[in-house]
Amino acid sequence: MTVPAELRRLPSVDALLRHPDVAALSGPLPREVVTGLVRDELADRRGRLRAPDGTTAGVPPGNGDLGALVAGVLRRASALAVPSLRRVINATGVVLHTNLGRAPLSSAAARAMAEVASGYANIEYELAGGERGSRHSHLDGLISRLTGAAAALAVNNTAAAVLLVLAELAAGREVVVSRGQAIEIGGGFRIPDVLRQSGARLVEVGTTNRTRLADYAAAIGPQTGALLNVHTSNFRVVGFTEAVSPAALAALGRERGVPTVGDQGSGCLLPTERFGIAAELREPTVQEYVAAGMDLVCFSGDKLLGGPQAGIIAGRADLIARLKQHPLARALRLDKVAIAGLAATLRHYQLREAEREVPVWRMIARPLEELQAMAESWAASLRRQGLDAGVQRAESAVGGGSLPGVTLPTYVVTLQPSTAVDDAAAALRRGHPAVVARIAADRLLFDPRTVLPEDEAPLLAALAAV
Repeated sequence: MTVPAELRRLPSVDALLRHPDVAALSGPLPREVVTGLVRDELADRRGRLRAPDGTTAGVPPGNGDLGALVAGVLRRASALAVPSLRRVINATGVVLHTNLGRAPLSSAAARAMAEVASGYANIEYELAGGERGSRHSHLDGLISRLTGAAAALAVNNTAAAVLLVLAELAAGREVVVSRGQAIEIGGGFRIPDVLRQSGARLVEVGTTNRTRLADYAAAIGPQTGALLNVHTSNFRVVGFTEAVSPAALAALGRERGVPTVGDQGSGCLLPTERFGIAAELREPTVQEYVAAGMDLVCFSGDKLLGGPQAGIIAGRADLIARLKQHPLARALRLDKVAIAGLAATLRHYQLREAEREVPVWRMIARPLEELQAMAESWAASLRRQGLDAGVQRAESAVGGGSLPGVTLPTYVVTLQPSTAVDDAAAALRRGHPAVVARIAADRLLFDPRTVLPEDEAPLLAALAAV
């Protein structure tokens, strides 16, 4: 049978809608939704009957079978009840897993977000005076007190923060940046691209591995709008290197009357040495950038800070006031839910409880002996159910464009599935809850460092089921 004939065999939309199983969907689902599902299934089937170049090609008979099409429509209807975005158990050991949403929130932050999401909130209303207020007031003071900056502004991510700053300070002008800092960040976004989108012109100085203060000084001219320092959060250059410190760049900017901007990146507010990270691998804190005299500092709310996705700008009060008036500030602003979560996270730092309450820091600080005990307990539980489970030393990663090259010692559970390891990993990802693990040496690896306490029992149940 030729392909055109196969295509002609496909039933009409009405014929599928009249099928009893499909017609029954019109009870729980609106008629127009069911019709859309039928059309999608037919369109998908037509696409599979055609070759990639748009011509028809031979396919096995039966692709126009009514029963198969009905089954496809029913699968699509079932999928409507399952959101594509759902909770995942992160057993990879990567603390800030970009593909899994980076920082899990503290219980206080999650409660704060749920509370304002389910009703009205005084996001731009002054309760004391009964008049219009500013959404910035919920975060400004908290950020300023924690960082030492005179003022602050939060937008929806760090790339947006840098874009806003450069659009205000340097649109139509030049921004001087070290060639070694013209980096690419997650998702293929590049600093030069963000800079060009702001309307500024990039001026690269120095070389990939060595840039001196004199390079910046020589590049400053009448068209210079800003000096930009970018912390290379997702890679590390070692060996024959030289870089200009934020303090030295800030001093040059003050001397020459040019604003200095620091892209700190990770949002680190705690000294990483406290967590056993070597001094040469430490992450500079936001407070250090501010104390160095940078006029504006941009950093993330959802990396090492441990809150919801946000980009924060801290620095000079006059410059922050200008940013708040820029048209982009409204386009990039945070909504009430993100503001509530970020404020709750910042309060953990204000109350000196971040190491205990912010999950990112709690995971990083987990003692090795605790991780070993958890892994041994999990493995023993799985072996009692007849599974081939063991325990071995391994390394966790901080991830998420923070602390590049830094790993943390851990213990993982290793599991030899009865099926192919890729099939077992896929089955875990499709489960409820979904579980994401690592694969090494044809075994599944599960790192307790990144498994939240409430996820332990569901994880073990999922492993036993698969």
